[in-house]
Amino acid sequence: MTEKDFSLRLAKLREEKGVSARDMSLSMGQNPGYINNIENGKSMPSLSGIFYICEYLGITPKDFFDVESTSPTKAYELYDIAKRLSSDQLDHLIALAKGLQK
Repeated sequence: MTEKDFSLRLAKLREEKGVSARDMSLSMGQNPGYINNIENGKSMPSLSGIFYICEYLGITPKDFFDVESTSPTKAYELYDIAKRLSSDQLDHLIALAKGLQK
């Protein structure tokens, strides 16, 4: 993943969460322009910064860097729901998901 890809991925996931760059920065205890500077390619976070960003977004670093996962936060939400379903309900959910992929 290039720095530009990182910046674009961060912007996409942040927007999916429905939060502004400023609010995300402040919620993470950073200066107001922290996330904006990353998204604009002016700076890159440290490794610990990446972990804090992922924690804020509610995803793992693996999910962040897995660009095939278009909406990891929603996938986690679905997973949390699926954990409480019966086997028959899971079969229906799987069939529905397979139908949506077509």
